This record gives sequence, C-alpha cells and structure tokens, in this order.
Amino acid sequence: MIVSRNLVSGNTSMLLLKLLSEKDMYGYEMIDTLAKRSNNIFELKVGTLYPLLHSLMQSGYLSGYDREANGKLRKYYQITPGGRKYLERLVEEWNTYVNAVGVMIGGV
Repeated sequence: MIVSRNLVSGNTSMLLLKLLSEKDMYGYEMIDTLAKRSNNIFELKVGTLYPLLHSLMQSGYLSGYDREANGKLRKYYQITPGGRKYLERLVEEWNTYVNAVGVMIGGV
C-alpha cells in the first residue's frame, strides 16, 4: 500500500529522534533503517534528511561528531537530553492525534 507523503512528512522529526534515542547514527544509516523498519513506507531522501538534521541540531535536540565507519569518516548524530524531552512531547501529541482519528473513523 502506498501512503500519502502528507501523512509522513509532519512526523519525520519524531521518527528520526526515535531512531537516535536507540543509538547514534549517520545519515545514510538513518535512511536505510527507516526504510527497512517501515517496509519502505518511510523512504527519506538525502535532500530532506540533512536540512532536518541541521534544524534539529540548531534547536539543541541533536549533536554531532565525526567517526570512521567502514574506512570512511562519517558524521554521527546523537540525541541530546532536550531532544529526548522533545521526543516525548512529539510521541504524546502523536498518540493524542491517532486516538482522535480512530474515534472519528470508528476504529476506537
């Protein structure tokens, strides 16, 4: 089933923060992990990912560092304590939204 990009785009920050709450990752690793875990529903493009990561860094929700992986120097991102709190808020908002939609369409 193909899912509308409108449903995905507003929640990308939450998905990235969730991944990074589990472990530090570099950009392509995030893209690959999101695609695999979602059965390719979340196919994030590089041109979308990096501006979002930079925005999350500027907001203080992520920090970054360089590390070698597979012989290449890569920029890894890690969630900050403020990012964890922001993630909690996003998940709470998402759950409220999902419950409201479920009530409206008769699923809950």
